[in-house]
Amino acid sequence: MDKMWSGRFSASASSLLDQFNASIMFDRKLYLEDIEGSLAHATMLEKQGILTKEELKQITDGLNQVRTEIESGEFEWKISDEDLHMGIEKRLTALIGDAGKKLHTARSRNDQVAVDFRRWTLKKNLVLVEALKALMKEVLVVAEQHTETLIPGMTHLQHAQPINFGFHLGAYLSMFKRDIERFESSYERNNVSPLGCAALAGTPHNVNRETTADLLGFDSVSVNCLDTVSDRDFALEILFNISTMMMHISRLSEELIMWSSYEFGFVELSDEYSTGSSIMPQKKNPDVPELLRGKTGRVYGSLMGLLTVMKGLPLAYNKDTQEDKEGVFDAVETAEISLEILKEAIKTMTVKPHNMEKACAIGHLSATDLADYLVEKCNIPFREAHFITGRAVAKGEELGVDLSAMEFKYLKEIDERINEDVMPYLALRHSMNARTSQGGTATVRTLEQLEFFRAYITEQSEDLNV
Repeated sequence: MDKMWSGRFSASASSLLDQFNASIMFDRKLYLEDIEGSLAHATMLEKQGILTKEELKQITDGLNQVRTEIESGEFEWKISDEDLHMGIEKRLTALIGDAGKKLHTARSRNDQVAVDFRRWTLKKNLVLVEALKALMKEVLVVAEQHTETLIPGMTHLQHAQPINFGFHLGAYLSMFKRDIERFESSYERNNVSPLGCAALAGTPHNVNRETTADLLGFDSVSVNCLDTVSDRDFALEILFNISTMMMHISRLSEELIMWSSYEFGFVELSDEYSTGSSIMPQKKNPDVPELLRGKTGRVYGSLMGLLTVMKGLPLAYNKDTQEDKEGVFDAVETAEISLEILKEAIKTMTVKPHNMEKACAIGHLSATDLADYLVEKCNIPFREAHFITGRAVAKGEELGVDLSAMEFKYLKEIDERINEDVMPYLALRHSMNARTSQGGTATVRTLEQLEFFRAYITEQSEDLNV
């Protein structure tokens, strides 16, 4: 009968229950947050006269020794201890005696795990912010080199209008910026301390929750203890934020997969981040973006799993909530390596501007420019201009010629109001640079957008420490 809660029990827990009930083999990842939370709690208890200075010293020295043992690999994690809180407290008591038993005064495992898991998750929000910034820097480097490189802009995966490759990559910079903002917002919203809520209703002991909040780096204390001990919104938020980020990564990965195929030939992934075939020696497979695309579904599963766990729980804490951590741990680890390897794949890939620009000469990408010319220069209503342009495209298809390369005489045959000054409008680079509205693809606008992203990466989040 070695459980710390076993006083009212007359029989020992079965080994099967120990195995089923224990979380120690995965929640030990939170050992540092647990020890830091205990040090803050003990410091507050001494300030409030609940512990003596000597007891505080014993507890502090003991916890530091436990930390050393864990980090050196000497610490023995036992399933019979259930969770890391019990394991650490038992070892502390074995080291320092009765003073170790006083540490849990005015505290429950309910608020203890809420502190540990919340702090770990908050830190990871900031880690992922930094990783996103590093990825954005590499994307930005490539984008700045290709603000005049033409590439087909697509809708419905069909050639639509000519844009530049820097502008295309800027779309992903916009996505990653929003991802950063979500992680930072989650950090700020959830940086409140659960410590002192005890099991669910607070504690009759004369504690000072503001003291422990300050010691642990929280901005404030939580408002309602009943909510606090069962709140896992912070975990759901990081899972949602990672899921959205991975969706953005998956979209970029899909394009890298297509772009690196022989059909497109827009980029070539480096040998460092490609694999071969066991049977076909000519193959160079884009395994990195394919795995990134696949791991997105894995992260979605973690989000849906925790949402399902939480949806039917009555207040306050329930054992179901033990299922909150493994999915978050896995999603965070997946996100960290995904951001790192995507950054390296982008950094080492080869861009092939010639193939990109060659592809722009397929699909009549300057058709809208012809319609705009008819509206602007010939005073033709847009719907009629649209119809005339459609006839011009059909003529190009008949001749086997892209609209951007069509001879003027064929255009004049379609509508006599078309004059020779139409020809510059049909040039692909002119088409790209004509789109000068704010946020448009013109090189001058693309340069503005990339400068905005560079300033954002440099300036944002400087006051947050990882």
